[in-house]
Amino acid sequence: MTDEGVRAFVALELPGRVREAIGELQAQLRPRLGSIRLVRPEGAHLTLRFLGEASPQQVEALRAPLARAAARCPSCEVRVAGLGTFPERGSPRVLWLGLAPPDTVLALQAACERAAVAAGFAPEERAFRPHLTLGRWRERDRHPDLPPADLGPARVDTLVLFRSDLQPGGAAYAALARFPLGRPAVD
Repeated sequence: MTDEGVRAFVALELPGRVREAIGELQAQLRPRLGSIRLVRPEGAHLTLRFLGEASPQQVEALRAPLARAAARCPSCEVRVAGLGTFPERGSPRVLWLGLAPPDTVLALQAACERAAVAAGFAPEERAFRPHLTLGRWRERDRHPDLPPADLGPARVDTLVLFRSDLQPGGAAYAALARFPLGRPAVD
């Protein structure tokens, strides 16, 4: 990490099987999506809290509370199903794949929000809507006709504090810290 800080977020990692299935789904959807720019499936994750620019001090301040929050949340399964767009009206900007997490993941997300605010980030004003971003439109486009999608359950077992580096081909992610779910952190 540099002295200038990093662009960061907190997320749950997804198993490789789900990331592969996302790539297959994107390939099937591509012909009906117009001017969308699809995200790389290998980077798919469930964002619990986007942080934006984070100083080294803020990143350090997040480590202990995120470790405690992850230890309180058992590993679990989330259902990966349903396609949609944000916003629901007007030109679409984001194509998403839905997630149905258990209440324990919702409690983990709330703990991540509290940790972010305690570390000096502004409170998130939008309600948490669990989803995986599949792509983004840069230009105005019509809403696509989306088929049903159900990738089944996905086991999540690791909370990650990620660094995000914006690159011409899309963002590249690197783990700054990993926190196993349901297990106390080892100092």
